[in-house]
Amino acid sequence: MRIEYIIYAVESIFVIFLLVRFIPKDKIRVAHAAYLFKLLITWSLGLAVAEYGLIEYPVRVFKYATRAAFLFEFFLYPAICAVYVVNYPEKRSVLHKFMYTFWYCTPLTIIEVIEEKYTEVLKYIHWNWFLTWITFFSTFYISKKYNRWFFKDIKINNE
Repeated sequence: MRIEYIIYAVESIFVIFLLVRFIPKDKIRVAHAAYLFKLLITWSLGLAVAEYGLIEYPVRVFKYATRAAFLFEFFLYPAICAVYVVNYPEKRSVLHKFMYTFWYCTPLTIIEVIEEKYTEVLKYIHWNWFLTWITFFSTFYISKKYNRWFFKDIKINNE
């Protein structure tokens, strides 16, 4: 078995753990809305990035279906965003909110850079780590804003 498939399995198990551990039962609707909205963003951006040859994914789960990283775009990234949105510190300072987002984007970017350098999970063609980080940061922010708008008239357990 290729190391890339082992990486996919470990990442999937880890994300499932994050979902079970960090999404309370009373926030499942919020997580679901965040997941679906992030899915809309990542699926379209991921396809565009892959189709325009900015990033290449040499080892893919569905190599004949799409050039994009299906597992990452369809499951891992939206699920991490759901955890991010559900646990977002709404009542904290701007600096704390920035650092919260920073600490989600930075490890994801580091993992991607390591995967790009040492595996066949992805290869940067016309892309770099900074574009990855900015993309993570902006899409997390947009997803959080969307969820706030979507649930603005609904009081969700102590919010």
